Amino acid sequence: MYSTVPDRYFDEMVAPDGSVRPAYRQIADWLRSQTRKDLRQTAANAEGIFRRLGITFAVYGSDQSNERLIPFDIIPRILSAAEWRRLERGIEQRVRALNAFLHDIYHRQEIIRAGRVPEKLIVLNSAFCPEMLGHDPARGVYTHIIGIDLVRVSENEFYVLEDNLRTPSGVSYMIEDREAMLRLVPELFARYRVAPVESYPEHLRRTLQSVAPPGCKGDPTIVVLTPGIYNSAFFEHSFLADEMGIELCQGDDLFVDDGFVYMRTTQKPKRVDVVYRRIDDDFLDPLTFRRDSTLGVPGLFSAYRAGNVTIVNAPGTGIADDKAVYTYVPQIIEFYTGEKPLLSNVPTYNCANEEERAYVLDHLEELVVKEVHGSGGYGMLVGPTSTKKERTEFARRIKARPHNYIVQPTLALSTCPTFVESGIAPRHVDLRPFVLVGDQIRITPGGLTRVALKNGSLVVNSSQGGGTKDTWILED
Repeated sequence: MYSTVPDRYFDEMVAPDGSVRPAYRQIADWLRSQTRKDLRQTAANAEGIFRRLGITFAVYGSDQSNERLIPFDIIPRILSAAEWRRLERGIEQRVRALNAFLHDIYHRQEIIRAGRVPEKLIVLNSAFCPEMLGHDPARGVYTHIIGIDLVRVSENEFYVLEDNLRTPSGVSYMIEDREAMLRLVPELFARYRVAPVESYPEHLRRTLQSVAPPGCKGDPTIVVLTPGIYNSAFFEHSFLADEMGIELCQGDDLFVDDGFVYMRTTQKPKRVDVVYRRIDDDFLDPLTFRRDSTLGVPGLFSAYRAGNVTIVNAPGTGIADDKAVYTYVPQIIEFYTGEKPLLSNVPTYNCANEEERAYVLDHLEELVVKEVHGSGGYGMLVGPTSTKKERTEFARRIKARPHNYIVQPTLALSTCPTFVESGIAPRHVDLRPFVLVGDQIRITPGGLTRVALKNGSLVVNSSQGGGTKDTWILED
């Protein structure tokens, strides 16, 4: 019923000798008990659930409808408790180091003085926010909500593919995927002890409350600041505001008076203590950043600098997830923790280095090229599936702007069983665990598994034809 891919890919369910790995045995038994018709019906029921909920995402520039239903796979991805504990330790180490890095580069810049990170890489980077220099956010936390993208290449080896420290998305899909699975296959949950994810909104609210300005009295007033209904992640903005029981606001719902932020209400203005923003830095405040922005709140940044409101995540956090800075994260971890990284980066070529650039240009058909500021699977070249014309064009771009690209080997991403049109087949996956940083570090057990639904594809982004899976972390 299920055939694995060649040995170069780690199959998370089936071992090389054909045996089913322990964590998947109950799933394998369940799959053997299902006909293809049964699975098709379950998949159809799942699609019906998501259509009723209106869980969509926008694809900008598409000739088709802008709003699409994100594909969902009904076969869960499973990690054992021991596997998850290893990942947790590495994730916590990484987010502590990245927050320490952000504090340092906006204060003494000791890591630059020590020669561990080039000064130009920071101060000339478009993600660096000079307006944040010298500012101390509440609890010293810069990035409160983090998504760490992980890929697995072997039984015991995970790599960090990317850090998301600005406005990471996808947590609503994680929660709704679990809710759908509980309704679709309750019999499977009776066979496993699966760690819950539905407490994320409560933990998010506690985290936001914990980073309110020191002068806040009583329960902090928290809002979610959204660009509006046309944003690709608007469903998530609305979902999280509703789950936390707080207001979803657009820029014109808020105003600043005498250094404090207020929300317009049907009665009298209400002071706001914490703004969970889902708006990019440039659009937050037209008085400080882009003057043509109609999405933000005039005076918001001044109120933040005065310590009268907390912005989550802080402006300027993007410098720590910049793809060029990513190549220095192992050094960043060692500098601030005195420890070796528990989770490794993907080996990455620096095109600014003449020798490494020469190697890249000679081996483009084997490599993955990414724009430093690209996202969503755009601005990429996947060498093994590219055309000669595409490689020629990317070679031209790299020569013209070597600092604008990072290059990595084509990873042998692990596969999981996935229900597709032809039946059950292996498809490549990654994992985005979600981390909350405030009075403590809270890591949701699991995260969002994204799956490349196209046969042979390594691109898991929903905008590029990928889907999602429910991620089960087994409890001891």
